[in-house]
Amino acid sequence: MNHPFTQKNTDDNLIVTLRMALTEDEQKFIDYWERERERQKRVFYQLWVGLPIGLLFAIPILVNFLLGRFWYKRADAVGNAQFNPMVLVIAVLGIAVFMAIFQKKFKWDQQEQRYQEFKAKMNKSKRAAEEQG
Repeated sequence: MNHPFTQKNTDDNLIVTLRMALTEDEQKFIDYWERERERQKRVFYQLWVGLPIGLLFAIPILVNFLLGRFWYKRADAVGNAQFNPMVLVIAVLGIAVFMAIFQKKFKWDQQEQRYQEFKAKMNKSKRAAEEQG
């Protein structure tokens, strides 16, 4: 059986398993992430790029609050008596900013972990190649 990741040593009749080198996509990702990782780690970048996603979470809360007066009259009466619009604005902005930064930071951590795994795979492959010859 000729497996693509094995090499038959005809002298000793041993099968030596070679570690698979990085695929082209993995190498492209490593090159991309080495260029982008510091820029994407910045909080301002995470906020700027993640803000639309943060707003996707915050705007429905605002809409629900504003439309609540049409479906529950008593809550509207109590809400208007004790309502401070700045609290609502600050809450919506706080939710949007938190979700924006949290989502982008989570994505950065995933990309960084993927990068570290590929680098470890590459180093292991280099060591195996050096040991073999």
